[in-house]
Amino acid sequence: MKAFTLTISSATHGERISDVLSFVGVDASGSFGILAGHARMMTILAPGLARFRQMNRGWQYLACPGAVLYFWKNDLSISTRRYLLDENYEHIADALERQIGEEEKELRAMKESLRRMEEQVLKRMWEMSRSR
Repeated sequence: MKAFTLTISSATHGERISDVLSFVGVDASGSFGILAGHARMMTILAPGLARFRQMNRGWQYLACPGAVLYFWKNDLSISTRRYLLDENYEHIADALERQIGEEEKELRAMKESLRRMEEQVLKRMWEMSRSR
């Protein structure tokens, strides 16, 4: 069976994985698969899990918050802000859940900080308008 190369790049690191037999991902149109010899394509991966298989290995799972996928001449490139890669579905699902929880916590803190800053700006504007 023919194989292709998968290159995954993030802001902090990257990996080149050879002998990939198939890749399954999800974009706005739904689930799709790529095999060696696939036509040239580019798409945006939806946030969540994708998976791929190498020769003589089981499925490996890739979790990312969305990514740009480009396939050409049996080279699949995935560019994302960050990613998690694991052969164990439960491990990667747990890690993804923890990461999403942490991001939601940080987002709530940021929103609260912005709300306080907005209150302070409005208070200062009100005080300035009263002093005139």
